[in-house]
Amino acid sequence: MKIQFDQFYNELTTLVQSHIKITEELKSKTETKLNQKASADSWSALECIEHLNRYGNFYLLEIENRVKNASYPPEDTFKSGKLGNYFTNLIKPKEKLNKMKSPKNMNPLDSKLDSFTLETFLKQLHQTLTLLEQSKAVSLNKTRVSISISKYLRLKLGDTFRFFIYHNERHLQQAIKATGNIRV
Repeated sequence: MKIQFDQFYNELTTLVQSHIKITEELKSKTETKLNQKASADSWSALECIEHLNRYGNFYLLEIENRVKNASYPPEDTFKSGKLGNYFTNLIKPKEKLNKMKSPKNMNPLDSKLDSFTLETFLKQLHQTLTLLEQSKAVSLNKTRVSISISKYLRLKLGDTFRFFIYHNERHLQQAIKATGNIRV
């Protein structure tokens, strides 16, 4: 996938802004509603958001460090790497989602959660917007970011943003379904 930088930033910024709106709307739900589950092994809306918070704790710090220490100037286009494009397409929401098993440390099943979970996520979303803006000054192609499953594997900064933001999209849709609504 090859994309102009303006289009890249506009697409991801628009997604993050929609995630902020959805999260704000989730805040209007009762904690009982946000903690309800379809089954014992499924996630509640708050568990979906806590899962995202756990990934955000890793990726936002990693992205921030890489952007601050980047030495390559920005280019006009972003060209996704094979591995980054594969991971992004794997995680992107689809009509029929493929189930994936989360690593144990990222699985919030049966956690005691409250509205603070949503506040944390909102802070992370605003931080994501800030990092997207800051990354305009560096190369999305040459700046590399470690991934959560292996410190030895690194993706292009642009691929990391795509994966991270589409991962949020996937689990926000799951959270919406967990509250019993098609759309919040």
